[in-house]
Amino acid sequence: MQKRIRRASSVTGSITLPGDKSISHRYAMIAAIAEGATRIQNYSTGADCHSTLGCVRALGIDVEGGGTEFVVHGKGLDGLRAPERDLDAGNSGSTIRMLSGILAAQPFYSRISGDESLARRPMQRIMKPLTEMGARIRARADKYPPIEIEGGRLRPIEYCLPVASAQVKTCVLFAGLFAEGETSVIEPVRSRDHTEIALREFGAEIRAERQKITVVGRPKMTARELIVPSDLSSAAFFLVAALLVPGSHLSIRGVGLNPTRSALLDFLTGMGARISIPSLETHNGELVGEIGVEYSGLRGGVIEGSLTAALIDEIPVLAVLGAATEEGLIVKDAGELRIKETDRIQTVVENLRRMGVAAEETPDGMVIPGKQNFRAAAFDSFGDHRIAMAFAVGALRAEGESVIEGAEAASVSFPEFWDTLAACSQS
Repeated sequence: MQKRIRRASSVTGSITLPGDKSISHRYAMIAAIAEGATRIQNYSTGADCHSTLGCVRALGIDVEGGGTEFVVHGKGLDGLRAPERDLDAGNSGSTIRMLSGILAAQPFYSRISGDESLARRPMQRIMKPLTEMGARIRARADKYPPIEIEGGRLRPIEYCLPVASAQVKTCVLFAGLFAEGETSVIEPVRSRDHTEIALREFGAEIRAERQKITVVGRPKMTARELIVPSDLSSAAFFLVAALLVPGSHLSIRGVGLNPTRSALLDFLTGMGARISIPSLETHNGELVGEIGVEYSGLRGGVIEGSLTAALIDEIPVLAVLGAATEEGLIVKDAGELRIKETDRIQTVVENLRRMGVAAEETPDGMVIPGKQNFRAAAFDSFGDHRIAMAFAVGALRAEGESVIEGAEAASVSFPEFWDTLAACSQS
């Protein structure tokens, strides 16, 4: 599918975005192994999160509802049943990595796979700790999906993550729910803590001491009424759009503002972005608020070290923004981008060059000089939702009409993206 986008005169208005992907995945999985009917409102409309619901159903859990509201009828820690066929994670690395922690403890065999893109994404990071806990796991070439899991009784472990990853942390903590005793994960740097908050909300005993997170096995978790905040990662595209286009003034309502995700706002304000949070409250342990943003002249910056881990999903759209800043953007320590849905270092640099922006690819990042002009171009999403959306935002500042090839990729996380972008972009 193609989308054509013309230069915008401003990005204005007040918008509401879909539910947070990360939180939606976790709520659905935990609700399935809690006891009773959990109602989830503002569930993500993205295809990835619906892959999780499909897997939950295939494991014998009744899921009612549609759109953005679902009721998951959980059956407790021991209530899942063997799937009749392969579990399909679609394009969702979150689904396959986090759900594997639950599958590793089941008294049955399961096989979980996904689409062509997911089949190229390595899984050793979850296979190693789950094997240490006693699970028997096989994978294609010992690292790629499909993953075959012979579930069974698990033992608790203390596991040091070699690389910060909220998905791997969650996988181990989910497996730890089924092990007698305490399972701990030690992170090299703090990652998003949606899993810890959600488990606590459902009644699990979980402790966080500095960068060590410990879960006590065999908890009794009970159903909850839950509201998913809007996705800050989705908001990033609109924040950047407003910062790119002169005369812009935008309000984004009901956004999740979890402190472990606030690096995005801190980084933008550090560059000089005029961002405000006029309201803030707590829903189900998660901070939620309104974000106001207006066009600003920006200095530029460097993303490296722990900041890279915190901003890994937002780097594609921040790279677009970097070209318009005074000093440009340097990204380091981002080798993880090469094993996302695409090699995002390569695809970002390729599309930047298509619109006349100088950009240099490095082994673990990129260098993008500032003060550059954008020209209209034919962009390729390369089947990656974040690439499609990042360059749609860049096209708002380019002279002429741009084309996004493979625009349907946005539906993985944000099916409403194109309509929302059109609604707030003034031509």
